[in-house]
Amino acid sequence: MHSQTNEQALEAAIEKILTGTCLEELKTKGTADVVNETGDIYRAGKGYYIGRPSNFNTQFAIDEQFFWSFLESTQKDELEKLQKQSDWKLKILNRYDRLVKKYGILYLLKKGLQVDDANFTLFYQLPLASSSKTIKDRFEQNRFSVTRQLRYSIDNPREEIDLVLFINGLPIVTMELKNHWTGQNAKVHGQHQYMFQRDTKQPLLNFARCVVHFAVDTDEAYMTTKLDGDKTFFLPFNKGNKHGKGNPELPKGETGHRTNYLWNEVFTRESLANIIQHFVRLDGKKKDPLLTKTLFFPRYHQLDVVRKIIADASKKGVGQTYLIQHSAGSGKSNSITWAAYQLIETYPEDENVPGNRGIEQPLFDSVIVVTDRRLLDKQIRDNIADFSEVKNITAPAYSSKELRASLEEGKKIIITTIQKFPFIIDGIADLSEKRFAVIIDEAHSSQSGSAHDSMNTAMGQQVNEEDELDAQDKIVAAMQSRKMRGNASYLAFTATPKPITLEKFGIPKSEGTGKDVFHLYSMKQAIEEGFILDVLANYTTLKSYYEIEKSVEDNPLFDSTKAQKKLRSYVEQHQQTINTKAEIILDHFIPNIVNKKKLKGKAKAMVITQSIESAIRYYKALQNILKDKGHPFKIAIAFSGSKKVDGIEYTEAEMNGFAEKDTQDKFNEDDYRILVVANKYLTGFDQPKLCAMYVDKKLQGVLAVQALSRLNRSANKLAKKTEDLFVLDFFNSTNDIKTSFDPFYTATSLSEATDVNVLHELKEVLDDVGVYEWTEVENFNEKFFNKEDAQVLSPIIERAAERFVSELELEDDEKADFKIKAKQFVKIYGQMAAIMPFEILDWEKLFWFLKFLVPKLPVRPDALEGLDELLESIDLSTYGLERVRLNEAIDLDETESKVDPQNPNPRGAHGGEEDHDPLDLIIQSFNERWFQGWGETPEEQRLKLITLTKSVCAHPDFEKKVANNMDEQNSNLALWKILNEEIVKDRKKGLDFYRLFSKDEAFRLAIFDSMKRLSSFK
Repeated sequence: MHSQTNEQALEAAIEKILTGTCLEELKTKGTADVVNETGDIYRAGKGYYIGRPSNFNTQFAIDEQFFWSFLESTQKDELEKLQKQSDWKLKILNRYDRLVKKYGILYLLKKGLQVDDANFTLFYQLPLASSSKTIKDRFEQNRFSVTRQLRYSIDNPREEIDLVLFINGLPIVTMELKNHWTGQNAKVHGQHQYMFQRDTKQPLLNFARCVVHFAVDTDEAYMTTKLDGDKTFFLPFNKGNKHGKGNPELPKGETGHRTNYLWNEVFTRESLANIIQHFVRLDGKKKDPLLTKTLFFPRYHQLDVVRKIIADASKKGVGQTYLIQHSAGSGKSNSITWAAYQLIETYPEDENVPGNRGIEQPLFDSVIVVTDRRLLDKQIRDNIADFSEVKNITAPAYSSKELRASLEEGKKIIITTIQKFPFIIDGIADLSEKRFAVIIDEAHSSQSGSAHDSMNTAMGQQVNEEDELDAQDKIVAAMQSRKMRGNASYLAFTATPKPITLEKFGIPKSEGTGKDVFHLYSMKQAIEEGFILDVLANYTTLKSYYEIEKSVEDNPLFDSTKAQKKLRSYVEQHQQTINTKAEIILDHFIPNIVNKKKLKGKAKAMVITQSIESAIRYYKALQNILKDKGHPFKIAIAFSGSKKVDGIEYTEAEMNGFAEKDTQDKFNEDDYRILVVANKYLTGFDQPKLCAMYVDKKLQGVLAVQALSRLNRSANKLAKKTEDLFVLDFFNSTNDIKTSFDPFYTATSLSEATDVNVLHELKEVLDDVGVYEWTEVENFNEKFFNKEDAQVLSPIIERAAERFVSELELEDDEKADFKIKAKQFVKIYGQMAAIMPFEILDWEKLFWFLKFLVPKLPVRPDALEGLDELLESIDLSTYGLERVRLNEAIDLDETESKVDPQNPNPRGAHGGEEDHDPLDLIIQSFNERWFQGWGETPEEQRLKLITLTKSVCAHPDFEKKVANNMDEQNSNLALWKILNEEIVKDRKKGLDFYRLFSKDEAFRLAIFDSMKRLSSFK
């Protein structure tokens, strides 16, 4: 006799785990016919009964044996009110049928069933740890059962569903099982069976009559709450494997299948009851028709993160931090809603838990949700209303006063915005007798552009849109100098944690130093599961080639490095350049996106520019080209405030012809196809119709991920696929983008903690300069914390500022060095103060003193000194673009990423001597760099340089005479000699390169400079 490897074997395995036995075992004992008649014999395992298909009533979709036995054993008095009537059973069933068709099964499980003057509870809820024995006993009276091969159809009595789970005879879960060993799987065959071979007109499969339908095999599970033929949408319900889709291999020594967690963990009586009470939600108003509503069942990672947060809070109490790294497409809104609702009902595990006020009192008085998503406020309020028996427990709060008022009114969930967060933290500190959980939805920073104003005003800062803080920076800024109070726990949800966010909210690694996230749902898993699209699958990069010419006779001197940067910025933002790129954009967008009717003719694009001025120039260039083409569609622009370009003042509203607040809604209209932006809408903007992006801006790190992720929103109704996405990048290389995305593709962790000892070094250097006396620092702090008038504080700061400006006779670079180090001290201490395990009072005092002093320290703005003269001295004579990478798929690193902490080294302004070159040489070297006569493609050039570097570094004299030579002049001479030897040796392989190197001084200098830099990184 061989092993059973078919669906029947999987059915039997599930049944045995849930009930403690299975039909096959009972048959061998000869007791299959009397199943359940002796009660608890068949209620071992996970506490389930075995159900019999013959007890299933197909018309009402209930298991009559358990339905009636539950009511008779628990609510006999209520039944007796109706049993005088001859048709009492039918009356109850008809009433049940009418209500379940109108409101769904969830309503009846929570509200019960009223028939005439009888009130029936159909499900006893899961008790809390502090619940009375009566409530705990009632839960045990629920009858959980599992029925195999259930004949569910009135019209076709032979049609069966593999497994159905019931509570008190009411269907909760249906399952179609497949087995890879028989050549079938859940994703293809299981889903197909539900969609095309199961009759959804039958009561059991009607929408909301059963909570959820699973297609399961030995490796994977998929679920849906609505069976709708070929329109049925299944969601994966898998744990993830190596940060991707699927499920992990079982630990060594364990038996079973990869999907064991379903019956061992998810379908236990306690778990299923918890899901029904706290997770499943029917979205929509009570008066809306049932079929127009949406039934939400949590995905595995949502269930897992909320349960782990609640369990950890119960065990560790108040004052904890949690960093949840959940990618776009993870359903963060629902995760936040579920966490918020359940945190207000979280109780301490025992009386030793920090912050507890007895095991019968909830840990938290209120949960504060911090978000910048306009819809989330209403969404959370609506969702909570669905869960809670007590209505009106949510409220908005935008100040400490409103927070206090909301608490006094008994509001349990308080919603605020990121820009109001500083006031909320102050309120938490003031209300030290209260306990809070603060959930921060930072991943979607402000969409309005003006949202950062109040935050920056509160922090005493002025920030332009070009320097706008993203959401993580805002949160950190708000918490600077504010200790994380012991009366609050903080939960931060983000897809792209920065090092400081990991430092502040992460949990210590189990081994070694550094911080980890509390919970992960990776970008890799979201892409592989189809919740977001891979924006890097179709990436094209263009490289600019320029030639500029001098338009003046004289030859002024400029700092060479700064001049090169300024020249590139000038060329890239020149109207001639932008006109060229605007043509390229429309030459791609119109034939490839518009004319091909991508996304059913609704596809849109975003143009990302370097600055507001560039955005305005792009908008005008695109409008001019569209005008010549007869305005085939409309475009919009988005930027904050007003901007003067070529002497004309522009605003977003004026250019678009509608109010700034309407831009997002207008762009959603079919007439509008392109949105031009600088910084606005790069984060927190959900527009599923976006499928193309044209990038003319430096993107790196978190901003690159957040900006390009605007494209990744899936849109099943528009049949949006990864192949529909397209990125054309004028500015960044594919390697730049790969470097930005890699840390967030799988798991992100902090390699080690920031070394706060750098603050000792910074303070020592700052003290020695003599800009302030320590008595002044002490005096300022005393007056500041006594809340004395600003007019009293000002003279103390002005005294130090006057020394800095004139009395100490500091050189310009010494002033710059002091100011940079002072700002570094303020930044590092401000970020670390809240999480340092110790306090150094002098650091705290210096922090507050410098925070007010730094803005008063003028430094000569020499960063672009004289360079405006440079721009007046040159003309753009040639601009060209060459495609470097066409439709390239950028492969990301699947290993877990570690990010470095804050820069632990003191920074300053002493960067060595500046090289000042004549304008002729700067222009010549610039043209050689960007518009060389060298015939190879950019990729060939790159390979040539890499090969040359390797051969130079392998030269027998390199280590001794170049790498380890402390005499820079001799080291350079040795490098020249080695470089000449290697180029001459290989001249036959690249004659064009050899000729340029031997004849052209600028080219030779450029190669030498490149070699010097490349060989230093060998």
